[in-house]
Amino acid sequence: MDAPDQQSRRRLRQGEQNPDSAFSRFMTRVVYGLLYVGIFIGCLLGGTISTAIFIAVVSWLCCTEFFDMMKRDGKMPNTVLGLPAAALFPVAALGDSHFLSAALFLLVLSVGLWYVFSPRCRIADVSVTLMGPVYTGYMLSSVVLLRDAVPGFPGALLTVGICASLWVSDSFAYLVGSKIGRHKMVPKISPNKSWEGFVGGIVGSVIVWCILAVTGLYRLNIPYAMLCGVIVSILGVFGDLIESRIKRGVGVKDSGNLIPGHGGMLDRNDSLIFGSITAQLLLIIGGVI
Repeated sequence: MDAPDQQSRRRLRQGEQNPDSAFSRFMTRVVYGLLYVGIFIGCLLGGTISTAIFIAVVSWLCCTEFFDMMKRDGKMPNTVLGLPAAALFPVAALGDSHFLSAALFLLVLSVGLWYVFSPRCRIADVSVTLMGPVYTGYMLSSVVLLRDAVPGFPGALLTVGICASLWVSDSFAYLVGSKIGRHKMVPKISPNKSWEGFVGGIVGSVIVWCILAVTGLYRLNIPYAMLCGVIVSILGVFGDLIESRIKRGVGVKDSGNLIPGHGGMLDRNDSLIFGSITAQLLLIIGGVI
């Protein structure tokens, strides 16, 4: 069997020899990416309940992929406890913040009792069972909290803008990195990421945040919007790298194959997991929400 880097080089050569195939893969990625974004934005525009339902489904799928990767690494997560918790966090975010805290408490308590009464359960199994729903559902519940923070269309626009800043950041990073990327960031974890692409991604994020500021709908000035754009973009990259490290650790290229051209749901939302909660905290600190 070929080594992973040999397989990558072979796929690259095949793409160069068959431009039609490369274009077909690109179009597949674009079409399914736009379809996913369209559904996402539609749910955000629909209100907090549709947003919570959508994020709950996304969290369940992301947690499922995380647990599947952990099983490849010899861990045995408790899916009966972990998956419902991943979906519960975004729904709990619809109510008072105490509901979110209660959901976290119930998860830790139930997993702790499972550990106590299951002699074959290892602490590693407990760890991944806890990390799965917290890493996915708890972190992504910030999207629901953002959507609920500002009533009506301005709230939808703010949440769409924050998500778009991460999507645009990823796109700018890819375009700049593929054109002029020379200096690799962390080649052992994510070989395609470059410092040039990193800077390009920050620029893309800042542009979107500045657009949000100039709408005049929020107590958001240009300097603070630029600061938010920089920090959110950086944390989005961290989220991407964390997931890349997980995948490399268990020996997989993608977390799944749910979205053609993109991989799994976790691949599609790795930057949003950390970027959205960072945006929420920054907006709270800045008095915007």
